[in-house]
Amino acid sequence: MTEDAQNALQEENRLVAQRLEKLQALKEKGNAYPSDFRREHYAADLQAAYGERSKEELAELNVPVCVAGRIMLNRGAFMVLQDMTGRIQLYVNRKSLDQDTLQQLKKWDMGDWVGARGTLQKSGKGDLYVDMSEPRMLNKTLRPLPEKHKGLADQEAKYRQRYVDLIVNDDTRNAFQIRARMIEYIRSYFAQRQFMEVETPMLQVIPGGATARPFITHHNAMDIDMYLRVAPELYLKRLVVGGLERVFEINRNFRNEGVSTRHNPEFTMLEFYQAFADYRDLMDLTEDLLRSMAQAVLGDAQITYQGESYDLGQPFERLSMHDAVLKYNTDLGAEDLQDSSRLRAAAERAGVKLQGSWGPGKVLTELFEHTVEEQLRGPVFITRYPAEVSPLARRSDDDPAVTDRFEFFLGGREVANGFSELNDPIDQAERFRAQVAEKEAGDDEAMFYDEDFVAALEYGLPPTAGEGIGIDRLVMFFTDAPTIKDVILFPHMKPRAASRFPESG
Repeated sequence: MTEDAQNALQEENRLVAQRLEKLQALKEKGNAYPSDFRREHYAADLQAAYGERSKEELAELNVPVCVAGRIMLNRGAFMVLQDMTGRIQLYVNRKSLDQDTLQQLKKWDMGDWVGARGTLQKSGKGDLYVDMSEPRMLNKTLRPLPEKHKGLADQEAKYRQRYVDLIVNDDTRNAFQIRARMIEYIRSYFAQRQFMEVETPMLQVIPGGATARPFITHHNAMDIDMYLRVAPELYLKRLVVGGLERVFEINRNFRNEGVSTRHNPEFTMLEFYQAFADYRDLMDLTEDLLRSMAQAVLGDAQITYQGESYDLGQPFERLSMHDAVLKYNTDLGAEDLQDSSRLRAAAERAGVKLQGSWGPGKVLTELFEHTVEEQLRGPVFITRYPAEVSPLARRSDDDPAVTDRFEFFLGGREVANGFSELNDPIDQAERFRAQVAEKEAGDDEAMFYDEDFVAALEYGLPPTAGEGIGIDRLVMFFTDAPTIKDVILFPHMKPRAASRFPESG
């Protein structure tokens, strides 16, 4: 630990010790953690209702209010109170408050939770404030907040102590408020289109619905290994077989893979299925959903992300994987993608580590991921994915080597994946067997054979299209967040030893 860090820790411990003394004094006077205070007014509501009134009008109205929140600034006679809606000032009126109360107010610190009854007034500078008549300590906080101007500057500390980050950073609170509004909008959007919201198992005997490495756990009572779901897809399609023709789930998925600015082991997806639709219908729906959500949540279909502008108001581009590879690899021609040996050579030049078991569809996909994905600024749909890498998608009628599938890209990142569903149980069984062969060959992300899902298809899945949209990545764009950790309240971090909490007395 550096000398500066040691000094900072010693100073924090000193301040904690002081607050512990104040807490002990409160306990000696009575209940230090009261629960009988009831807030009646919120800061934002008061600002909206009375912010435009003059100082003289408010003095004449003499509006009684009762507020509660956390002290964010202490300016002596004025304190700044922050609640879940915003901020308002508290006034320490030395002419009307008794001496015992004034002495108690001197012991209030930044970060303390307090309540106050009083009258609403306006200062000469035009700020609303509560002229306190009945101040009340509700929770004496023991740890000091970060300094006002420095804030919680350390990125790792922001993620490990999100509760502190939310207290002191307006941008953080705003990002998660936008996230909440987005999810609320999604639910409303699908409900209006006769989709039913459902819940499917997170613990599964067979992980399926995506090619991903699962987390493994053990169920003691049944004495079996189980898996945290990588996707809810196979269960949702079972529901469509059962006659729930339009279903959606806002779900938590778990994948035992890398952690990066775009990946978290636990993440949120929107997944939905619509009978009597195909992948083209879902591209239309996705375009409408994103455009209307941007307008509803942000007030504009034009989004700026990390300095680049993205117009969700214009028609989204649609491009096949084959054509995308040719567009972004100008040294290649169509003949290079049609000849297996030339395709493999092109992939090797691009840095793809080829495996002998890969067919041309897998090689093309790897070439696309290595050379094209990050260049796709979008909004753009990439279509016609090879059947080899799409074990659950319906084959195209005009070319059985590809599927009726798309992925949606924005800013070089995949945000959504959708396709016309494979509803041929015999074809599905064959593809599961091919996945099992891949797993036996060492592919940890390949799928298991799901016998019950094949049986469900044998009862008949109507023509259906389904899609998954990454909520976290979408929120990143709507909030201009550079990393996925900024839009997940508690992102996964490697554990570290906690510092010792100073003991009282």
